[in-house]
Amino acid sequence: MQINFKTISEPSLPGLKWQNLFFTHWEAYKKWLIENEKEVPTSDLKTSQSALKTYMPESWDTYERLCQLADTDELAAKFLTGYQPPFYVSGCSNAILKGDDFQLVRNYDHHPDLFEGVQILTKWNQKRVIAVSDCLIGVLDGINEDGLVVSLTFGGRKITGQGFGIPFILRYILEFCSDVEEAIEVLIRIPSHMAYNVSIADKSGSYKTVRVAPGEKAVITNSAYTTNHQKKVDWPENARFNKTIERSLFLSHLLEEQDLSTENLVSAFLRKPLYNDLFREGFGTLFTASYFPKLGEVDLHWPNKKIRQSFDNFEEKDEIITLQQRRKKRSKNNQFSIPYQGYTAKTITYSNPILNKAVSKKPKEITNEFLKEVWSITKS
Repeated sequence: MQINFKTISEPSLPGLKWQNLFFTHWEAYKKWLIENEKEVPTSDLKTSQSALKTYMPESWDTYERLCQLADTDELAAKFLTGYQPPFYVSGCSNAILKGDDFQLVRNYDHHPDLFEGVQILTKWNQKRVIAVSDCLIGVLDGINEDGLVVSLTFGGRKITGQGFGIPFILRYILEFCSDVEEAIEVLIRIPSHMAYNVSIADKSGSYKTVRVAPGEKAVITNSAYTTNHQKKVDWPENARFNKTIERSLFLSHLLEEQDLSTENLVSAFLRKPLYNDLFREGFGTLFTASYFPKLGEVDLHWPNKKIRQSFDNFEEKDEIITLQQRRKKRSKNNQFSIPYQGYTAKTITYSNPILNKAVSKKPKEITNEFLKEVWSITKS
């Protein structure tokens, strides 16, 4: 299995390069939107545009330019507001390494067929931004010229509500915020339509993890890592499938290791339990990113490839990335179909929580018995 990964430089108002990106992916997004609209109708264009003007008025001029470049119909114009997109599921792990080698490292886990495969340098509003694109204008993770870094992970909950897709909110943060405190204010003020964990870091060495969910107040934490649950596991089947508890425990112990280097942290993200290879089932690591807020740099990693970018030296590239799916016999028992972007992936097998060998050598309280207790609590 392969993905085509592009890096695009258009450090000005959106123009021909973004227009080409739109027309490359719009038909796939259009199909997704139409199929989901049949089951769960979303807000109309007037309501969506009104929400954009209310919560992100500084983005309105850019929105109008994007609509003009895309020659939008009503469906596309509504989608580009970022308001009330359909429900979808991804994976992901984030971790922040403190100290002199301050960096944020993340894995993005999703289905390769639903990945734009684009890193883009822009300056649509106040600041230059380098980000991995999603939903045509949204951001999975990125950094701005002030050294502010943001990255999302799915919050592991089925709830949806009135609000914006988190990738659109992250784009807004990078274009108008300079530090962690300003980013937090945005996450408190702008509603998210789904549950997400957002990792934020800036060049001062400050960082936070913010848990957002529709209809709830944002929760600001000092956690240096996050996976795919929030305060507790709300969706046990999904959590078993993506092993969010195991990955979280692994990261908690990894970050406690003395003299943990940037290289070792990235290396851990390229191996299990953080690296995932169920690509056909919608849970494969499509890229690993390491952001350096103090340097204004980002490295994108795959097991056999690396791309380094910065605001001073951003290169356009067109790379073919090979993704290797593991072969595994599947049992007919304990099966779970994970929905992603409105569709249902192939039925896959999940296992009971198990500990990675690297974790099993840690303190005795992190045991299989402990995990069984966690799962029993979530079922009650």
